[in-house]
Amino acid sequence: MTLLRNALLEELLPIGDPERAKSMQRYMKSSMPYLGVPTVPLKKVCKKLFSPLKYDCINLWHDDVLNLWRRAEYREERYAAITLSGVRAADIFQTIDSVPMYEEMIVSGAWWDYVDEIAIQRLSKILVNDRASMARLMREWSMGEHIWKRRCSILIQNRSKGGMDLELLYDCIRPSLSSKEFFLRKAIGWALRELAWTNPDEVRRYVAQEGERLSTLSRREALKNLKSGDNKVRLGT
Repeated sequence: MTLLRNALLEELLPIGDPERAKSMQRYMKSSMPYLGVPTVPLKKVCKKLFSPLKYDCINLWHDDVLNLWRRAEYREERYAAITLSGVRAADIFQTIDSVPMYEEMIVSGAWWDYVDEIAIQRLSKILVNDRASMARLMREWSMGEHIWKRRCSILIQNRSKGGMDLELLYDCIRPSLSSKEFFLRKAIGWALRELAWTNPDEVRRYVAQEGERLSTLSRREALKNLKSGDNKVRLGT
């Protein structure tokens, strides 16, 4: 585990840019510093180090991911941990048993750059593999106090395209409709905008039905990619 982190830092330290690191940290409003490694080089390093890895035990994979996550001194290390959580060698382990690992990352990370990828790229796979258990858990998260777990419950189906479970989506949105929290309002609009790509009429219907219960931000985001007249959709019909 320590060897993997050391190998990661050996690759990242020489290609970091201190000036870029400062701007990245400011943009992300991060207390954790950056090395200043852009996304593409970071992905190349992760591919080089993680592709050869084989896991025959879920606990070994969890340990490697959480070791990188917990010991991170730079934000890129946590991005690498998220990448490791999605390696093909771990596909078989994307089940409800891995939710505690992701939950730790969501709660301790508590910011959109971590949370959104975990929700959309990782938790979504668990929803497919363990639908009943995961849907039940997402409904629980949607009603909890932790805003980032709520956000996950709303965004988890964002890549489902035509296979989106509308009942689950609306169940997870409903507890946050009255929230003043920007990241929840934005998530609601984003999830509806994704639905609109495959079912625009349903989004129009839902926006009209919910009326003023939808924030202006959520409504604007939901209708963003529909024809311009839709932003004036009649509410409450």
